[in-house]
Amino acid sequence: MIASLNGHIVDKDAESLVIEVGGVGLRVYVPAHQLEEAKTGKSIALHTHLIVREDSLTLYGFQTREERQYFILLLGVNGIGPRLALAMLSTLDPNTIRRGVFNEQAEVFSRVPGVGKKTAQKILLHLQDKLEAVEGFEPLATMADTDTEVLEALTALGYSVVEAQAAIQAIPKDAPDELEARLRLALGYFSKPG
Repeated sequence: MIASLNGHIVDKDAESLVIEVGGVGLRVYVPAHQLEEAKTGKSIALHTHLIVREDSLTLYGFQTREERQYFILLLGVNGIGPRLALAMLSTLDPNTIRRGVFNEQAEVFSRVPGVGKKTAQKILLHLQDKLEAVEGFEPLATMADTDTEVLEALTALGYSVVEAQAAIQAIPKDAPDELEARLRLALGYFSKPG
């Protein structure tokens, strides 16, 4: 099993990178955020997972061990293959997945293209059993009800779950608990330059 690799990016396309390791170019499928950051000629280190099929060997790569762990956990869900698991990690970061599981919010998963309500429910049920049993996957502090409403409002406005989570985390700790005030602060996060 190839658990990690360290090499230079020699090519990239819409869903994968070609990484040269010891004179051999390996095609590695990575989450969307990783593709965006990747630059040809740069060195890269990835935690990988090899999927062996009768007619192919496919390598998937992740920036962190945690992302790889979630990828493997998602593969255990009936009906989720590597492409859909990768799409989930392209849309949701591990903290968002964990928060969705511990707050029993299946709708977080149904925001991923290709994941319907039934599959989202399956993911939730599967991960509830697994995350509690895995060391290092303790529940995060649950999101306040107001922040859950802010998250729903932001996603209704067209922001992704990851963008909405980032905006909520940027709200100052001493901010008022009123929905309108918190939503205004969260929206302010998107108008900042940079």
